[in-house]
Amino acid sequence: MFDLSGSLSSLPLAKHVKSRAINAENPTGEKGKGGMAASELGPSRKGSPCLRDIAPGATVTLAEIEGPGVINHIWITVTNKTTEADCFVLRDLVLRMYWDDEETPSVESPLGDFFCCGFGRECIVNSMPIVVVPSRGMNSYFQMPFRKKARITLENQHANPIPAFFYQVDYCLHDELPDDIAYFHAQWRREKVTQLQKDYVILDQVKGKGHYVGTYMALTTLERYWWGEGEVKFYLDGDEEYPTICGTGTEDYFGGSWSFARQVDGKTVEQNYCTPYLGYPYYSSHDEEIHNPYHNDDTMPMRGFYRWHIQDPICFDEDLKVTIQQIGVGYRGLFERQDDVASVAYWYQSEPHQAFEPLAGKEDRWPR
Repeated sequence: MFDLSGSLSSLPLAKHVKSRAINAENPTGEKGKGGMAASELGPSRKGSPCLRDIAPGATVTLAEIEGPGVINHIWITVTNKTTEADCFVLRDLVLRMYWDDEETPSVESPLGDFFCCGFGRECIVNSMPIVVVPSRGMNSYFQMPFRKKARITLENQHANPIPAFFYQVDYCLHDELPDDIAYFHAQWRREKVTQLQKDYVILDQVKGKGHYVGTYMALTTLERYWWGEGEVKFYLDGDEEYPTICGTGTEDYFGGSWSFARQVDGKTVEQNYCTPYLGYPYYSSHDEEIHNPYHNDDTMPMRGFYRWHIQDPICFDEDLKVTIQQIGVGYRGLFERQDDVASVAYWYQSEPHQAFEPLAGKEDRWPR
């Protein structure tokens, strides 16, 4: 029986695949070719643990794999600088993935946002498909199948060279894949100031059959009062004016309630959380607790959220559009807001896919 679940129940099943890994110690993933580079300790003693000095403007190929196969795990970390010049490096590095012979990427996102670390800042993420641990240890467990080829690239749009970039891509080679396999996709978007009474578009122009599996949102609030009344909408298979699925509010969609808040000494304190399928891992006003050197009173509040549709995938046969309203509430009731919203949408679909809109330039990706 063919199994892609990776669940505990599948562990006893025999695995009729070949395990491989690509990193700087074995950039081609060849059998018996790992750890060959020499160091001052001698041959095969940590001679090539990372990519060094990735120049500004350069694009490096992290992995190129002949299929059929499935990527099961990706681990990445990049030099953890604390100087102001390097503070947005996680938004300046662009991750792209290509399946089979396609010329346009199926995955295109700033590196940090793909791993639920928006605003160019890392945070702890403890979920099923994405895990980020100290310091900048970024992991993806999304399974990524391919029939002919997989190619993963990293573009350095940062002003400075990247002195050390560590990574590993763990995958299995298969004899064949099911006929109805779907391909992994992820796309980053941002609207620095949303438009009044016009929903922010998380994902659009998806054509084909597939299932939506996750949302990461990096929200910078630009107005006063509570911001989280906007509803997430899923337009499926020809929906036009009204969606088939409409939620009840922003904090509801991310699994929270009542402003994520508790009362401490008469003050309202927001609570961060990480669970397997949904979380609120980052709030900028908590930066002081970890002595973030870039936090000050002039920073607009920034919040990062994730929601994984793993147990509740949003399935579509023909097309998909995903949006979220910008609605707040204050002393005079509900009101339309304008905020700074960035997002990553994650989904699987049949190929070919519609080409993405051009990725915003690096300055337009930086936090305000």
